[in-house]
Amino acid sequence: MIRTKSQESSKAIERLYITMRHLFNRGFYKPMGVSGKTLRESLLLLRPEIYGSIAEEKTELNGLIYVIDRLPEGIEECQFINLTADEGYKDSHFKPIIPAKRRRNCYRIDRDQMNIEITRGRSEIYDILTHLTFLFIESHKIMERVLVDEDESTTREWNYLKDVVLHDKKLTEKEHEVLLTHVGTILGRTFEEVYKVDKVFATEENPHKFFHTIFWLGQLALNEELENRKRTITFSSTLRESIGHHIYGEVWANNIKHVLEKELLINRPLHIISANMHSVMNSIYAPMILTNETKKHEGVKLFELLSDDSNEALRIKVQEKASEAGLIYVKDTSGTNINVQIIDTSKIDFSKTSYVVKHAAADAMPVIIVMDYAFGEQAYETMDELLKPYICENNNLHHMQVESISIMGKAGILEGRKSDIMIPSAHIFEGTADNYPFKNELRKEDLEGFGIDVYEGSMVTVLGTSVQNKDLLEFFHDSTWHAIGLEMEGAHYQKAIQSASKIRGNISENVNVRYAYYASDNPLETGSTLASGGLGTSGVGPTYAITQRILEQIF
Repeated sequence: MIRTKSQESSKAIERLYITMRHLFNRGFYKPMGVSGKTLRESLLLLRPEIYGSIAEEKTELNGLIYVIDRLPEGIEECQFINLTADEGYKDSHFKPIIPAKRRRNCYRIDRDQMNIEITRGRSEIYDILTHLTFLFIESHKIMERVLVDEDESTTREWNYLKDVVLHDKKLTEKEHEVLLTHVGTILGRTFEEVYKVDKVFATEENPHKFFHTIFWLGQLALNEELENRKRTITFSSTLRESIGHHIYGEVWANNIKHVLEKELLINRPLHIISANMHSVMNSIYAPMILTNETKKHEGVKLFELLSDDSNEALRIKVQEKASEAGLIYVKDTSGTNINVQIIDTSKIDFSKTSYVVKHAAADAMPVIIVMDYAFGEQAYETMDELLKPYICENNNLHHMQVESISIMGKAGILEGRKSDIMIPSAHIFEGTADNYPFKNELRKEDLEGFGIDVYEGSMVTVLGTSVQNKDLLEFFHDSTWHAIGLEMEGAHYQKAIQSASKIRGNISENVNVRYAYYASDNPLETGSTLASGGLGTSGVGPTYAITQRILEQIF
C-alpha cells in the first residue's frame, strides 16, 4: 500500500512524541547524536510550516526568529541544557531569564549550562525539545557551509564573523554591512534577507544579537564535529518524578479558592473565563474609568488605544481603578505562570458600563474568574483542579456554583485569514481517536455584525503547533472531519469539564460552555504562519467581539 503524505506526517508526529517521552524517561540525550536521530529525522520528514526551509541547505530565518523568541537569551552558547522542575533557583543568586514570547524561568548556571524550569506539563517539554531540535539542525547547516573538508579549516567569511563576535568589535555602518554580506554567504541567504532579520534580532542591549546567535550556533556545531563535544539535554530527577501529578495545578487552584473564601465569594454563582489579562477587565471597566477617552474613541477604537504600547499609563489607571470596584488580582505563586483576576460584579455600577444585568438576582450577582492562558496539557491539570470542591480550614466542603465556563483563545485557521473568528462544535484530539462534541452556547450568528468573518465547525487540538504541516492540516480540513482550525488546549479543557460535570459531580451537569477563537495565523497560507509575525492591532477587534458576547451571556 502507498501511504499518503498526511499518513506519513501523522506517523512522524507519533514517532516524535513517543521518542520524546522515551528520552524524558531515560533522563538525558544528545540531540545531534544517535539518541536524537529519530527526532531529527521525524522533523525533517514533517517539514512543519512554522520551520519553513528546515529540510533545505539554506538557513531558515523566520523559523529562527520564532524559536529564539521562545527560548532563553544565550541558549545558543550552551553545550548543556538541563530541564528542571521548580527546584528553588528563584531563591538563589541566579537571575531568571524569561524568553520574550514564553512565560518560563530559565537560569544561566555557568558559561556552558542553561537550566529551563518546567512547570506547565508535558506540552512545555515537547515544545522546547522540538524548538531545540530545529535549532541544532540549523546550527549544523551553518557548520557544513563554513567547514573546509580538506584540512578542517573554516571559510574566510566565518573567520571574519568569529573575529567580530569574540572581540566584541564596534562596527561602522559600512563594516556592519560588510559583515551582513559575509553572514548572508554563510547562511545561503541574500543581503536583503539577512538585513531584515538583523533588524528584528537587534535590541538596545545587544545590537549585534543576530551575529552572536549565528556565530555560537555554528561554533557549537563545529565543536561537536571537530572535538566531539556533543550538546546534551538532561531532565532532572525531580522533574521526571513530578510530571503528571498536578502538583502545580493543585496549589494554583487552592490559592484561587482561598481568595474566594476570604472575600466571601465561594458560594456565589461563578463564571470561569480562560482569556488574556486585559480583555475582560477593559471591556467592563475601561468605558467607566476612561470617560474622556471613551468620548473620543468609540467601540473597539478604545481598546486599540489601550493595546498601544505607548499608553501604559492608561492601562495602569484602568487596573488601579478597577481594583476599587470589585477586581481582585491574584498573581501566580504556584509556578503554573497563570495569573488570575476575580471580579465581584456586585461592586460594579453597571449604569456606567455598556452591559445590562438580566440573568442575575440582586443578591446573587455573578463572580467572574478570569484565568490567563494555559499551555497544552496544562489546560486539563488547571481546569480539573479548579473545578474540584474546596475543603476550607474549618474542614467544610464547598462545591462551587460554576454556572459557565468560557474559553477564548488564539488558534490557527484552516479557511479564512488572520484575525477571523472560529466557533467550534467539537474538539478532535490529534494522534488519538478521542473526540469531544459539545453544545457551544456561542453560535456563529452571535459573532456576526462586527465586520469579521466567522467560521463554525470542528477544531483539532494538536500535540504541538510547531509540528504541523500542510499535508496533515489539509487532511483535517478536506476530509469528513471538516476541521476549521487548530489549537492546543480545547480537548484538554473539555475533558476536565466533562468529567467534573457529567461523571464526578463536582459541578452542575448543566454548566454552560462557550468556546471561541480568533485566528493568529493560517498555516496553510504562505506568509501567514506563526513564524511570519504577530497580529498587531488586527487582533483587538475579534478579541473584544468575543469578550463582549461572553459577558452579555453571563449578565
